[in-house]
Amino acid sequence: MLVSGRLRRLLRRVPGRQRFGAYRFLPFFFVLGGAMEWFMINVRIGKETFYDVYRRKRSERQYKARMEKSEF
Repeated sequence: MLVSGRLRRLLRRVPGRQRFGAYRFLPFFFVLGGAMEWFMINVRIGKETFYDVYRRKRSERQYKARMEKSEF
C-alpha cells in the first residue's frame, strides 16, 4: 500500500492530466525507446552490439534452412 500510494502521488505530479489524460506519458516513453535503441546500436558488450548478434543469428538460421532444403 505504501509503494502504490507513493507511486500514485508521483504520477499525479506529472503535468497535463486534465488535457491529455494517460497520453501525457507518451513523450517519456518515446525518449526511453530512443535511448534504448541508441544503446542497442552503439554500446558494445564484449566485442558485439545487439545488432551484430541479431545479424549473425539471422544468417545462421538462413544457412541452416538452406542446408535442410538442399538435403532433400
